[in-house]
Amino acid sequence: MPADPEALAIEAALEAERQFVLTLGGLALEIAGATLVTHEKLAVPRFNFVQEVGVGRERQSGFFERALDHYFQRAIRPTFRVPFPVPDHLDQGLRRFGFLPKTSPLSLMLASGRSAPGPGDEFAVRPAERSELDRTAAFWTSERERPEFRMALDLAWNHPNPHERLVPLLALRDGTPVASALVYRYRSSAGIHAVATAAPARGQGAASALVRYVLAQDPAGTPVRYSMFADTARLATRLTALGFETKRTFQEYVLPPEANLAFPPPGPPTPPQWRPPRTSGRPGSSG
Repeated sequence: MPADPEALAIEAALEAERQFVLTLGGLALEIAGATLVTHEKLAVPRFNFVQEVGVGRERQSGFFERALDHYFQRAIRPTFRVPFPVPDHLDQGLRRFGFLPKTSPLSLMLASGRSAPGPGDEFAVRPAERSELDRTAAFWTSERERPEFRMALDLAWNHPNPHERLVPLLALRDGTPVASALVYRYRSSAGIHAVATAAPARGQGAASALVRYVLAQDPAGTPVRYSMFADTARLATRLTALGFETKRTFQEYVLPPEANLAFPPPGPPTPPQWRPPRTSGRPGSSG
């Protein structure tokens, strides 16, 4: 049976999402039921998430213990992304470990490009120059994470691996940068990441100007599809107006700030679930 082109585009976008974290110094551990995407030096949810959770009821206890042990050993609070519709046993299992669903779903949205610039756009959008690395990194990180993020961005920008390209963009008004974004292409799929606007310019169209520029100019090369994630209905509506369509929706589960990074009590002791077989002969005999 021929592969579904839309399903292939979705999987390519999810792979590019993982590769974006990896190229900035993270790692991805694939276990039965999901992929654990991790960045130990950038311990924020954007770089630490469990992608595509799909676990059967009978296997969820072992899955959650393994996944949580991976993150808790690193003192990292991960986000779990469970595709809709969420099975009841996964919802109950995550809640048991203290994770709560976010109010708004996370939507993976895809677009084919070829968008025209908006009429009367007051923002000039262009790729950032190498000398603007510090100014670019400042849009996305606090002072605590900025040195690590700057080094990772510098390496991925100036020394890309085969099959990838990272392009930072700036939106300027009257010559002053007011917004920024990262375009990361892996093979034939490209994601638009880290769209951020300076506080005085928010709500004035700078972010939309960045997205329109990417779709019209293909600054990282020509991909098959562009992808973006929308975590609010308002953002999804804006992206729809720019030519994006929702292709997969996830329920995100997060730990509240007051939750401890620890497993719940195991409960009262229970009899062993497995015993070795009994034999009638001496140890090592075949009888």
